[in-house]
Amino acid sequence: MQTLNLQKEVTCVLHIPEFDLEQTLNCGQSFRWKREADGSFTGVAGGSPARMHQQGDIVTIVSVADDAFWHHYFDIDTDYCALKRLFCNTEQLVTPCLYAGGIRILRQDGWEALASFIISQNNNIKRISGIIERLCEHFGDPIGEGLYAFPPPERLASCTVEDLAPLRCGFRARYLIDAAQKVCNGTVQLNALATLPLEDARAMLMQIVGVGRKVADCALLFGFYRLECFPVDVWIGRALKELFADGFPEELSPYAGIAQQMLFHYMRTRPKQEDAHT
Repeated sequence: MQTLNLQKEVTCVLHIPEFDLEQTLNCGQSFRWKREADGSFTGVAGGSPARMHQQGDIVTIVSVADDAFWHHYFDIDTDYCALKRLFCNTEQLVTPCLYAGGIRILRQDGWEALASFIISQNNNIKRISGIIERLCEHFGDPIGEGLYAFPPPERLASCTVEDLAPLRCGFRARYLIDAAQKVCNGTVQLNALATLPLEDARAMLMQIVGVGRKVADCALLFGFYRLECFPVDVWIGRALKELFADGFPEELSPYAGIAQQMLFHYMRTRPKQEDAHT
């Protein structure tokens, strides 16, 4: 296979107020970013290698993608500062917002997000990242710098479980293949998931073997920008029990996915002393 991206690298400089690059890339919504010793990040987005670092409110990115791609990827047009002020009107969200308020929801490729969250089932972030790395190495096209593009569904649809054995992803191999086949045969229409009524979009994804409510909601939130989705895993279950015994506030439902990701990162990584009562 030939390297796909031979374009000249360009530097993109973004001004993103109240943003935390490390929190955003390491909070469990994306699995292809690696923190380097100097604090920068390397990885793949939009099928191209990228290197980026943050200094204050400035994020500098070196890649072959243009400014418009990164503007979209980091959801620059959404006013997260205003949303955090809104969230902080709810007492239970004040501490999570102060702790994890630098997170933004990335505008990721829908197929990659769907496949990644199928892989994420009953898994931890380190192992998810390893499986995805092996998936790309075995089935993706090389794009330079020792990195590979995420394989399209057409490439996985004809695979067998045995073909996916090198990924060491266990029972998830069957789910990945079924997802690829259903995308390719039109049972799952990726280009419709961003605009379908939420229940219809969720039901479409749940036709895939092994995809339940949580994986469907993760795919919709992180791959199709359905901010009304509020995936509930172990960490969010604890957050609801601890902070929202009466349920998550209905008035925040249009942006529930953003609050969910702040809650998730807070519950998973908060200082141990804050967990002394649990």
